[in-house]
Amino acid sequence: MSSIPKHPKALPFLFFSEMWERFGYYLMIGIFLLYLKNVEHGFAMTNSEASDLYGTFIALVFLTPFIGGLLADRYFGYRRSIIAGGLMMGAGYCMMAVHNLPMLYLSMTLVIVGNGFFKPNISTLLGNLYSTPQFEKRKDEGYNIFYMGINIGAFICNFFSAAIIIVWGWKYAFVAAGVGMFLGVIIFMLGTKHYTSGDIRKPMTKEDMPFSKIVLTIFIPAVIAGVIGWLIKGTASAANPDSSIFGSDSTDAFIFACIPVIYFYSSLYFRAAAEEKRPIAALLAIFAAVVMFWAVFKQNGTALTIWADNYTNRQVHGTTAAIFKGLSQAKDVTYKKDTVEQYDGLFRLQKKDGEVIKEYDYPVYFKNVAPQNLPADGAKATLWSTPISQSINPGWVILLTPLIVAFFAFLRRKNKEPSTATKIAFGLFISALSVLVMVAAVYVTGNGAEKASVWWLMGTYGVVTIGELLLSPMGLSLVSKLSPVRITSLMMGGWFLATSIGNKLSGILATMWDGYEDKANFFWVNFVLLMIATFIIFAMLKWLNRIMKEKGVK
Repeated sequence: MSSIPKHPKALPFLFFSEMWERFGYYLMIGIFLLYLKNVEHGFAMTNSEASDLYGTFIALVFLTPFIGGLLADRYFGYRRSIIAGGLMMGAGYCMMAVHNLPMLYLSMTLVIVGNGFFKPNISTLLGNLYSTPQFEKRKDEGYNIFYMGINIGAFICNFFSAAIIIVWGWKYAFVAAGVGMFLGVIIFMLGTKHYTSGDIRKPMTKEDMPFSKIVLTIFIPAVIAGVIGWLIKGTASAANPDSSIFGSDSTDAFIFACIPVIYFYSSLYFRAAAEEKRPIAALLAIFAAVVMFWAVFKQNGTALTIWADNYTNRQVHGTTAAIFKGLSQAKDVTYKKDTVEQYDGLFRLQKKDGEVIKEYDYPVYFKNVAPQNLPADGAKATLWSTPISQSINPGWVILLTPLIVAFFAFLRRKNKEPSTATKIAFGLFISALSVLVMVAAVYVTGNGAEKASVWWLMGTYGVVTIGELLLSPMGLSLVSKLSPVRITSLMMGGWFLATSIGNKLSGILATMWDGYEDKANFFWVNFVLLMIATFIIFAMLKWLNRIMKEKGVK
């Protein structure tokens, strides 16, 4: 990396800082749901309880970068914000090793706040370093190298977590995430002298909304509404004993908190000058569509992890088994009856009065193994570790990014490259197609009556990754190009808000997993939601492209 003279000297430091930060984050998030569900070492949550907490967590993780970015912009500077955020996240991961609920919530809070200071500011610092005439033309290339660091970190971390859990246990995996994060901070601090030119605060101009006004008009109303949402109760029933309105208190609080924020963003359109109305309307339309993408995409940590854990054939044999075990990526499970947690035929953990019910049976993995594939009584089966499935998506990103970049370069040479809005529309459509792969997997396995091949997961992740690469990088680029100058930061916040709402919606959708007797219907719901969003964007495409042409944006 450091041998590249055409890039700022800061690039290798930022690359490895971000790689280790993402290593820590994706290691933690890759095992989070499995840990919450684990009866022996975790919190014995049901699929619904774990999915709800997971969804709330990743929603809040994407909400704080807006305020963290603004505070760094105007008050703290980027370097200090990145270091403080990294230290908070590292401490949060390590504290997850302490097994009790209050400590879990405290550690989640540290990760949420820390990510708010780290995530937006390291990207902004990189952008600032490329804004000089010397490096400006290499900005896209610099970001491509930087984002490769993200995906390398996300790819390798799950192999580490699988091995650490097998060899030492869950708590050491969380400590490893913390060590990765601290390593990222150390590397970042070693490059301090190279960031000076990019670590500039932006004094507020007359076009900027004062921070105090942002707090008063967005955050305080959101907090008050969230508290009201948490406290208000609906109708109690057997299925809803705590009488929450939307399934859980955390979901109620999140939905209520979003109401004043959504109202605020809508008001930006109504109060805008005539020439600003159309670009703002275009961005708000894209935000709405992007919510649906994240709602489905972020189920990689919930519904697709449940599928990998309970419905995927994870058994390996012969040399493969020996290699996996040698690398601590798989462990032996003995096929014999013992006292185990009780699960029904759809892998729903059975509880009575909050306590897990036990029974005398074979390990739960074997519930849907075809009779002819069952080992002999007392024999061992070698199963690869579930967290490895979380590396499929970043693996596809690493493989497909150069191909997609080359494909669009080819179209550009022929003068046929589609507009950014068109790419986003096709990204949504391709993401919808990825859900059909899972629908097929459910039908082929007789609604999960027999284990599915891992190729179904590989296929669905492969297709959705193409959708992600068409949509995710394009979105942020479009926000920076279309936003009126005076509210660029606010509209960036709108992108993060849309991501956050989508993340929470992914958790809400995943809480419904247990309620579907036919799992194909769960995936059909996701497909319909994405197709509605796709239809809306395609219907608006001419209008969006016209606005972008007016603004001189491709």
